[in-house]
Amino acid sequence: MKITINNYPEPYSGPLGFIAQMVVMALATVLAAYIMPGVHIDTFWAAILTAAVIALLNNFIRPILIVLTLPFTIVTMGFFLLIINACIILLASKLVSQFHVDGFLNALLFSLLLTAINYLLEIPNRLMRRPDYQPSDSQAHDIHTDTDEEGFTPYEEINDDNK
Repeated sequence: MKITINNYPEPYSGPLGFIAQMVVMALATVLAAYIMPGVHIDTFWAAILTAAVIALLNNFIRPILIVLTLPFTIVTMGFFLLIINACIILLASKLVSQFHVDGFLNALLFSLLLTAINYLLEIPNRLMRRPDYQPSDSQAHDIHTDTDEEGFTPYEEINDDNK
C-alpha cells in the first residue's frame, strides 16, 4: 500500500513569492541606504536590482564563502559571518553601478541594518503563516477539507499495489 500526499503551495512561494521578497528587500535596501550616510542608491530600480544581486550572491556565493571560512567562523563563534555579509554587500556594490558603499565599515553596518529592516518588514508575512492565524473551517471554506465519494480528501491518494 502506498499513500501519496500532494503538497499545495504556500501563498508566498514560487515566482510570486520571489517577487514579493524582492520588493521587501528593495524597500529594506532603500530604507537602510537612507539611514546610512556612507551608502547611496541612485534610483528605486537600482534598489530592486541591488536586492536581486544581493539575493543571488547570498544564494550562490555566500555558501561557498561559509564553507571556505568555516574554521574562522567556528573560532569566532559565528561573528565571521558578519565579515562575509559585508563582503557580499561590497561585491554587490561592484556589480551594480548605481549602488555605492564608501568602505568596509559602512558595508558591515549596512548589512546589519539591512538584516534588521528586512526582518521587521517580514513580520506580517511570518504572522500570516502561523497556524493560529489561519481561518478555521467554520470561518472559511477550504477545498482541502472536501471529501470524495469514498471519504478521502483530494490530497490523499492510496494505491494498493497488492491487487
